[in-house]
Amino acid sequence: MPFGLVSAWNKRRRSKAQDLTDPWVYKSVEHWQLEDQTSKPTKRHHGSSVFTFKEMEEATCSFSDENLLGKGGFGRVYSGTLRSGKVVAIKKMELPPFKEAEGEREFRVEVDILSRLDHPNLVSLIGYCADGKHRFLVYEYMLNGNLQDHLNGLLDWPLRLKVALGAAKGLAFLHSSSAVGIPIVHRDFKSTNILLDANFEAKISDFGLAKLMPEGQGTYVTARVLGTFGYFDPEYTSTGKLTLQSDVYAFGVVLLELLTGRRAVEINQGPTDQNLVLQVRHLLNDRKKLRKVIDPELSRRSYTSESIVMFANLASRCVRVESSERPSMAECVKELHIIIYTNSKGLGMPMHKLRMV
Repeated sequence: MPFGLVSAWNKRRRSKAQDLTDPWVYKSVEHWQLEDQTSKPTKRHHGSSVFTFKEMEEATCSFSDENLLGKGGFGRVYSGTLRSGKVVAIKKMELPPFKEAEGEREFRVEVDILSRLDHPNLVSLIGYCADGKHRFLVYEYMLNGNLQDHLNGLLDWPLRLKVALGAAKGLAFLHSSSAVGIPIVHRDFKSTNILLDANFEAKISDFGLAKLMPEGQGTYVTARVLGTFGYFDPEYTSTGKLTLQSDVYAFGVVLLELLTGRRAVEINQGPTDQNLVLQVRHLLNDRKKLRKVIDPELSRRSYTSESIVMFANLASRCVRVESSERPSMAECVKELHIIIYTNSKGLGMPMHKLRMV
């Protein structure tokens, strides 16, 4: 499956030769072959199954409310059981007509990217359905939902560090370009896109806005800033220049959510208290003031002061305004390993209990 999917799809939409073609007519993913490839062919680690609409109905008991897991910008997500007996999560695209083209683009990007990537900290794409106008994405089922649902004291400190490390490994893998030949920017990294399995292993999801960086370049300039408010890289917002460091900023915001138990944006707060980064950034490198930002629901017996200080320092550097001053995701992975070791040593915990590998 080729790269350049989004740009080429836009070209096809603008092409007069396609004026008489219905973009919603079903085509399997193999037919999305485009001529303007921008990378070397990549061996796929696993295939993606193609499902029919009838199979999606059967799996979800006709999209029963009892199977509803949640609803997002793309549509509803259901739990389902395939004919094979495998339990999965099924995302059903439900968009108003004026957003259908955008939804189709994100759908194809997600299938394109996840079909090539295989990593323990990225959610696995089981398959997809593009039957008529129906669009579904079928993922592995993640028992513990998303990270945001577990903030506010529901995770102890070792588990929060484990989640941070898993998410960091996932982003570092995307940025490394080792799997597909060029780096990938997730562009919508946030706590609701970090899913947790039965063992609280973190896996990154939702690749609809992901961007394949131009080969040999570290920056992609766009006139349209995409992502989620509260996680936007300030430099990307002001200049339109998307870089790998844009993901690092969003990762720093997630670190702050793990540290404070607060969400990136608290709508119910006053105008000056809504943005988490603006509220705590100036406190992160002051040991005395740092106590004010630690999640009050976090068990004192689960963390050491030194690990908190190190974690806050890492988060502080990740959310710096200047992207050049932020660490890389590979550096974040290394530092989180050290933080986990420091915390476990201070608490006298055996390292094997953390299941970091």
